[in-house]
Amino acid sequence: MILPELSHEWKTGLSLAWSGYIAVLSVWIVMQKRAPVSTMSWILSLALLPFAGFVIYYFLGPQRMKKQRLKRLRSRASAHAPADLALLRQVAEDAPTALRQMAGLGAAACGLPVSSALSVELLSGGARTFDAIFEAIRGARDHVHVEYYIFEPDRIGTALRDLLVQKAQQGVAVRLLLDALGSKRIGRRFMAPLHAAGVKVALFHDTRIGRRLRPVTNYRTHRKIVVCDGRIGFTGGVNITDEEDKRTRPDAYHDVHVRIEGSAVRWLQTTFLEDWTYATGENPREMDPTLPKLLPPMEAGDIPVQIVTSGPDSPLEAIHRMHVSAINSSTDRAWLTTPYFVPGEPALMALTSAALRGVDVRLLVPRRSDSLIVSAAARSYFDELIAAGVKVWEYKARMLHSKTLVVDDNCAMIGTANFDNRSFRLNYEVMAVVYGPALAKPLASQFETDLHSSAAVRAHRPQRFLQRLADATARLFSPLL
Repeated sequence: MILPELSHEWKTGLSLAWSGYIAVLSVWIVMQKRAPVSTMSWILSLALLPFAGFVIYYFLGPQRMKKQRLKRLRSRASAHAPADLALLRQVAEDAPTALRQMAGLGAAACGLPVSSALSVELLSGGARTFDAIFEAIRGARDHVHVEYYIFEPDRIGTALRDLLVQKAQQGVAVRLLLDALGSKRIGRRFMAPLHAAGVKVALFHDTRIGRRLRPVTNYRTHRKIVVCDGRIGFTGGVNITDEEDKRTRPDAYHDVHVRIEGSAVRWLQTTFLEDWTYATGENPREMDPTLPKLLPPMEAGDIPVQIVTSGPDSPLEAIHRMHVSAINSSTDRAWLTTPYFVPGEPALMALTSAALRGVDVRLLVPRRSDSLIVSAAARSYFDELIAAGVKVWEYKARMLHSKTLVVDDNCAMIGTANFDNRSFRLNYEVMAVVYGPALAKPLASQFETDLHSSAAVRAHRPQRFLQRLADATARLFSPLL
């Protein structure tokens, strides 16, 4: 069938419509004031999709996020920490200047100061993590707060649900905050026992059309937080899913988590309560009568801990800055583990610069992650990293899901943020920074253990042309990943 040739008027009209579409789309994207590379990537990508690109950007592109910081809550949390301040003044006298500056950076970027912990325990693997969380919840007497990106209605998810129901029936106040996209498999039938027992349940950024004028498909809460009685807290990379439990699945993700006991938990608590208020719209002043129980006074520990948060409601990218600052301050080693490695220029420069000045820089990533395009993009950086002296390793045994950084012998980071643009800029994340050897030593030991199940990436490894082309092409989408 031969299509009729368009008239001159039609061609002119289509050209004008196309030009207008590109102009409107470009202005919209430019006014978001994103990084130039990211802005150009969006414009060029969506320009290839006539008009459909406008709809895609409307739902998937950046939105202005406003999330209230509960100043009254933070003030009350700070007021409970005079013992911490006395301890930290003493610690600061002996701490290297770089660490003091990094702690100041974290406090300025996200508003959460350095605190202290009585104990910090590294939990390796989902099984050990779940056992520790369940034990803490069983021991709770006043409240249990749970926030997760992924909560699956599988064996471990059902077991946790039933435990939360049991605690609520015992009179413990239970709040459960789930990301609407990450926990999309949770249905009404699964939730029914929670509601019946009086557990308060909320969804973060419902993705269904009609729930709000413009459903939020990006900007997820990627945080994993458990707080029991305001005294014991957990965070890290482990989600509530059988995919993280080797007792159920031999191919379960390899991951780590951290258990914190002491006054630093008040900042995990504050982070949860701010997320809860944002998701539910509850009046934060209604919390005032319960604050003594939510933020109980505790003695200072001897382990300096700083909870750092970041998200699209702040342009300061606190977790991104803390990673870059820590790597830049390293003098002996900087060992990074991440399942998704898609660095921006500042992070890439920090890693290569540290290696060039003689620091032992190591990067551990999965040989194959659960995202083919992210794995390909990560491989595209290996050559320049290795050329600068960075030692790159690929974890072979299973999917590696840990998100950690060890710097020298005096700083360790563990949390929910991947080493990519999505975690640094688009998702709500949380991280625990532990100053001193309390976490750095066991985390370094865990890193060395993981290397036994890994293979070093060689500088002159054989690569097929199509593989190199695929990796280089995936890198073009790095600003969008």
